[in-house]
Amino acid sequence: MLHEAVFRFTIVHADMIYRSLLPELSDELNLRSSTRCWVEGTDTLVLQVEAQDIAALRAALNMFLRLVSIAEEMQEIA
Repeated sequence: MLHEAVFRFTIVHADMIYRSLLPELSDELNLRSSTRCWVEGTDTLVLQVEAQDIAALRAALNMFLRLVSIAEEMQEIA
């Protein structure tokens, strides 16, 4: 059974945050989960995580949601 979570963030700097996530997305080597990210329009960042099991989904979500949060905080500071 495949598990999936999709988040849509409405944020001012969606494109900058997307670009900050690209290195993590391209280096992802986890065989139990996959993550996609894209920008819709000018202010919506979409994060999609699919995993083979709930534990892998939780682990991937923890990492990517934390990265989005940190990137957004850094945009506010800059």
